[in-house]
Amino acid sequence: MAATEPSERRMANDIAVNLAHLPAGRAAAELAGHISRFWDPRMRARLCALADGDAPGMHPLVIEAVKLLR
Repeated sequence: MAATEPSERRMANDIAVNLAHLPAGRAAAELAGHISRFWDPRMRARLCALADGDAPGMHPLVIEAVKLLR
């Protein structure tokens, strides 16, 4: 059985790709704002836990956004 990518990481990466045309600081702030407004607290907590690890496969904007969420 193949391992699957956590849905929080996949969704955050997808949003980051869509915001990548913005300057990095603004893109991270927009991503953090989206996650804060629309994601369930449990989803945010799982994303933060994923970012606490070595964050393999996580878009750099997601890592910056998680820093802003804390």
